[in-house]
Amino acid sequence: MNGFKRLAEMVWGLYVLVCFAIACIFSLFVAILVPGPERRHRLVTWASKMIFVLGRVSVTIRGIDNLPSDSCVVVANHASYIDGVLLKAYLPSRFGFVIKGEMRAIPIVSFLLRRSGAKFVDRNEGAKSSTDARQLVRAAQGGESLGFFPEGTFWREPGIRHFRAGAFLVALKGSLPTVPIAISGTRQMLPSGNWIPRRAHLLVDILPVIAPGDDGFTNSRQLAETVRQKIIVATGEPGID
Repeated sequence: MNGFKRLAEMVWGLYVLVCFAIACIFSLFVAILVPGPERRHRLVTWASKMIFVLGRVSVTIRGIDNLPSDSCVVVANHASYIDGVLLKAYLPSRFGFVIKGEMRAIPIVSFLLRRSGAKFVDRNEGAKSSTDARQLVRAAQGGESLGFFPEGTFWREPGIRHFRAGAFLVALKGSLPTVPIAISGTRQMLPSGNWIPRRAHLLVDILPVIAPGDDGFTNSRQLAETVRQKIIVATGEPGID
């Protein structure tokens, strides 16, 4: 019986990967053929959501009313490869996600991400990193809504690591409300080092906004730690410095 259950789980995981592959191919055609960024973003958001719907992945979205209707910065913990696809699927299509600059080196992937509304930022010190940061601030001040994973990467072991400052500098310089998002379950579904998804319940908990003038919105370091502590409480994972 256990052997049959493991086989069924593997078949389900492979089916989810097929759904993901189809969504990627569809999104690539959208990126190439569909004019207008808003239309492209809506279609890619729809395709991302279909991965979870067709795969019958259990997803709960809580606190969607906490998202401002105007531009803002959303900041989420990072636990799995799934996190970016999950937020693209269930947040409004107007959100563009900030991706590590190394992804620019993968031609097809970088093209698809850019045409889907993603921004790139170099995580190393230097002129390129400063240029990327200024572009993000201009995008935020121009009314765009941006999503960040400020841990930068993820690990197999549970825990919320140190938050990089970039997202919070953008929020401060753009005077934009910051929305913490706590993601749970993706580490169980596809942990670091695994390539076949496993069944898990996914929870996206959109926490109350931290607006300019609120406690904790004083400087980037304080804002980063305020957001991090809220996500630690919501996920129940330990803080790791």
